Amino acid sequence: MSDFVSNFWSVYVAGITLAGIIACLLLLWFSGKAKAMTANDNTTGHVWDGDLREMNNPLPRWWVWLFIITVVFSLAYLAMYPGLGSFAGKYGWSQAGQYQAEVAKGNQEVAPLYARFTGMKPEDVARDAQAMAIADRLFMNNCAQCHGADARGSKGFPNLADGDWLHGGAPDKIKETLVQGRAGNMPPMAAAVGTPEDVRNVAHYVLSLSGSPHDSLRAALGKSKFGACAACHGMDGKGNPALGAPNLSDDIWLHGWGENAIVAMINQGKLNQMPAQAGKLTEDQIHVLTAYVWGLSNKNARRAP
Repeated sequence: MSDFVSNFWSVYVAGITLAGIIACLLLLWFSGKAKAMTANDNTTGHVWDGDLREMNNPLPRWWVWLFIITVVFSLAYLAMYPGLGSFAGKYGWSQAGQYQAEVAKGNQEVAPLYARFTGMKPEDVARDAQAMAIADRLFMNNCAQCHGADARGSKGFPNLADGDWLHGGAPDKIKETLVQGRAGNMPPMAAAVGTPEDVRNVAHYVLSLSGSPHDSLRAALGKSKFGACAACHGMDGKGNPALGAPNLSDDIWLHGWGENAIVAMINQGKLNQMPAQAGKLTEDQIHVLTAYVWGLSNKNARRAP
């Protein structure tokens, strides 16, 4: 990986670029100076189809000037724009800079559209049809890739349309998640739980918490070993929103259900990340999107009184 961030590649690209330009100049000079062996009639001796002879005439002037203009244009372009490795050019143009400028321009153009919702509470914004139409587009463009077009998620991606929230479902918590992102980390717990049999027993105890099919004998044996998990999930297994620890006593399984899935979770742990949207969306867009996400699990509250 270090090879792609060293200065070598910048120098290499700049060298190849300049070598190509110099090669064009040398080719032009050589073609003007080199003299081919010709006969008295200025032909090279090559004949095709009986009477088609190759002449040894110089390049047309317009062709020579086309070469020269190409080289001059190349040098001028490389002086103004990036092309010589890490040299940014006089104008300092970049794809990232142009993208950011276009995004800023677009945000400025739509700012008046969001201004009406800025002073409203998220609960009130969720009842505004125009705001929800805008937020629906924001969700489809920025959130649906993970949570699905219907916001019901999939394995490893939370369902936003139910009432189960890892970090809390209040508007301020949803906004906090959108702005800062989330990093959920369950460390491997097999060593703390005990033997592989202890891990299986704890898995069955976890299944028993939600009333899922389980081996009652293993669940009874695993209850005492569950103490290693209680620091995050609580002794009753109801989780801890402050830590993002899920509730194990409901029937919602983010990363899969059953003994094998739980054993794998205990043995291997899990790292889940929700990327921060603060650098991607404006504050006004996040405000409207917060109301939209909150409304997904509060459909009755979204209805205008």
